[in-house]
Formats: sequence, C-alpha cells, structure tokens
Amino acid sequence: MSTPESAGAGTPRLRRELGLVGLAAAGIGSMVGAGINIVPFALQRSVPGIGAYVLPAYLLAAIPAVLAALCYAMLGSAMPRAGGSYVYASRAIGPYTGFLASFSQWFGLCIAIGVVSYVIPPFLRDTARAAQWMDLARTLDDRNVRLALALGFLWVFVLVNLRGVRAVTRTLVPLVALVFLCSGLVVITGFSHGADEYRALLGARGEQAMLAGVSGDFWRVVPPAAAVLFSSFIGFDVIAQAGGEAKDPSRTLPLAIGLAIGTVGLFYFAFTGAVYRAVPWQYVAAASATGDVTAPGLLTPLVSPAVGVLMMSGAALALIKDLPGMLLGVSRLCFAWAEDGVFPRAMASVDPVHGTPRTALFASAALSTLGILGGHFAGDFFLGVDILVTAMLVNFIIMACAVLRLPAHNPALARDVRVLRVRWAQVAVSVTALLGLGALLAVHSWRDLTATVPGWYARSTLVWLGVMAIGTVIYLRETRALAARGGDLRAITSVLPAE
Repeated sequence: MSTPESAGAGTPRLRRELGLVGLAAAGIGSMVGAGINIVPFALQRSVPGIGAYVLPAYLLAAIPAVLAALCYAMLGSAMPRAGGSYVYASRAIGPYTGFLASFSQWFGLCIAIGVVSYVIPPFLRDTARAAQWMDLARTLDDRNVRLALALGFLWVFVLVNLRGVRAVTRTLVPLVALVFLCSGLVVITGFSHGADEYRALLGARGEQAMLAGVSGDFWRVVPPAAAVLFSSFIGFDVIAQAGGEAKDPSRTLPLAIGLAIGTVGLFYFAFTGAVYRAVPWQYVAAASATGDVTAPGLLTPLVSPAVGVLMMSGAALALIKDLPGMLLGVSRLCFAWAEDGVFPRAMASVDPVHGTPRTALFASAALSTLGILGGHFAGDFFLGVDILVTAMLVNFIIMACAVLRLPAHNPALARDVRVLRVRWAQVAVSVTALLGLGALLAVHSWRDLTATVPGWYARSTLVWLGVMAIGTVIYLRETRALAARGGDLRAITSVLPAE
C-alpha cells in the first residue's frame, strides 16, 4: 500500500502527552471567550427583535451542538488521530469530503482566532477604565495600538505552541481556572440584583428612554438567533484535532468532549441568565445599537470599582485563553492533510525537539493575521462570526454524515467505536443532528443572503464558497502530484494515519 513520503521511518512524530485535563482544558479554553461575554448581548443588534428570547435561542442552539459533540465523540473513539474532522470524514466518506469538511473548519477557526485577537484590546481598555487608569485607557483606544496588541497576542501564543503540547497545557489550565473564578463574579452579581434596581440607576442618569422596545415574533427571531449563538458552542472540536497527542485517546477524547460541552453549556445558561436577570433586555438592545456591549460592562454600575475590575479582567482573560487551544487545533488540521498528501508536504514537518508541526502552525497563524487585518480595516468583527458559523455548521453536518456512512465505507473502523455502540442509537443521534444542523444552516444562510450589506464581500456565505473553491484547487493540485509520485489516496485513506 502506498503511503505519503512524510510518514517515513525516522521522521519526527507528534507525541501523546495530553491527558484528560489538558484535553478538556483545550476544549473549554476554546469555547468560553467572546462567545459568552459579547455575542449574547451584541445579538440584540445582529438579530433585531430577539429581545427577551435570548435564553430560548441558546437552548435551541445547544441541542444540535450536543448532538454534534456526540458525533465527534463516536468518531474520535474509533479514529484518535491528529486532524480530527479530516481523518473522520476521509476514512468514513472519502478524501475530498474529509478535506472539504476540515478546510471549511480550518478557515472558519483561523478567522475566529483573528477576531478573538482583535477584540482583546477593547476589553483591556475597559478594564483600565474600571480601574480609573484613564491615560492607559485612551492609549488602548488608539486603533494602531489595538492592531499592534492584537498581533502581539496572536504571535505570543504561536511561540507557546511551538514549545509543544505540554507548554500549551501549562498555559491553558491556570487561565481556565482564573476565567471561571472571575466570571463567577458576573453570575453572582447578576443573580444578586434585579432589573428594578437597574431601571432605578438608569432613571437617576436620565436614560429611561433606553428602556423602550418590544420582542419580535418568537419563530421569526429565535431560529436566526440560535444560528448565531451556535458559535458559542464551537471549540470542543479542538479536542478532536489534538487526537494524535492524547494519552489513551479512545477513552480520553470522548470524555474530554463530554466534559467540555457539558461544563460550558451549563455555565453559558447561568452566565447569560444572570446578566439578563439584572439588566433589562431593552437597555441591552439600545446600548448595542450604538456600540459594543459586554457582560462585565453592563454589570459594572451595580458593583464596586474593585469588583468591576475583576469582572473585566476575567472577560479579557477569557478571550486571551482562547488563542493557545485554537492554534493547537487548526495547525493539526494542516498537518493531517499533508500527512495524507492532499496539502503541501511542508505542512507535515514536525519539530524534532518539541514535536510541533511548525509549518502548519505558521500557515494557520498567517491566515489568522489576515483575520485581524480584516477586522481592523472593515471595522466590524461580526462578519468573522458569521463566517465561522457557516463553516462549522457545514463541518458538523459532514461529521453526522460520517457516522451514518462509516460502517458501510470502513467496517473495520466502525467496529472500534466506543461511544453509543448500539447502531440504532448512532443512527438516531446522527439523523437528528443532520436535521437540526441543516435547519440552522438554512436559516443562517437565508439571513445572510437577504441582509442589506455594502457588497458581496460582506456576505459570509459567498466568502465561504470562494474559500472552498480555492481549497478545492489546492486539493486537486496536490492529489495529482501525489498520484504522479505513485501515491494511492484511496489506499492511504482506507486506514488511520501512522502513530
């Protein structure tokens, strides 16, 4: 059987050094960030009329997210290799489908890394304001300073990733702990105060006019809002991408995915519910129409300056800690493509000292840098969120299809599934996931294609289609080169990549 040249004897390999805690921290670290501190509140602007229906929309978004996580857990238990979604789909359906799913994911997540990097400086600015460091706040408000800081944060965590998965774990675990500690203050503050108290504060400031507003029709606003909020649950897939570096992966990958989605889901509901309990949604809607709003920023009028600083610091840390885990995940996708020969072979190079796919990491960081520049010059990060939602919905739909197709396409691997071993349960989960995810994608695409925008480039669906076309050209070029070298792609993707 032909194999890619990169898999030769003596070639440095990825190292299985990630335990359950490290894997779960990578997933949680990639999920709890902008998705919880910004999106549920900026949603009042992006989906006008959502009003009091934010929590129902979150619940609707959580259902397909949990089903997608179950599909990942099933596939990950049978195919624990770096590159997660690419390996799953290429071995269960076919190499091009695997590439399509993972290239979509890679592009969406790289853009998301750029978005996260770019929104960190405003959180630092607001922290400085809460601490009454006004000179520093004005400096952080400068556009050029914001750009420099965003690029700085991104590339610092590229350097951390270059040191290997142990360095990433040592960075992530304490950051995740600090984020939950500081974010807990938001939950406590929200449930310790009522909306009447906030209305009184607004009355004292003469801002009663900001309390006007009426929720839209439930079925007109909740589904599109759920499609946007679905982005908050994206991140557990990072665990699957690191499958080639997990200890006892058939057990730890599904467990880590379950821990991540369960912990984060419960936290999201508590966090968002607490904020909307204390702050009238009408005020959130009015404030979001004129500028960016965040959970800590909304609650700071109710707390002391010291508590406000801690809450803002927690929000900033929540964004910062997104970066190391997400960079870990996207770089392993490039590595997996190159291992099979469907992407430039240089992406499969591994640092002999730290066991890190260096070139793949730099390529992913370069695309994330373009995401930062795009947000800087476009002036709105929500396009990046919409692109991420489109990309990941497509990816998760293909993962559900992979669960359905695996026994017929690759029965040997299907026998290794360790999660929901009963076939009827696998079919029930994947079919339900397909229906839910497909509905969200249809709603999201319709909203995008019918919205009023300045040009085609502001439509996430069209941008995604263009990027997929570019990816297809790369795939065709590389697979032809592989065939010319005597490689058999079907044979390569009939088994798992080498350890």
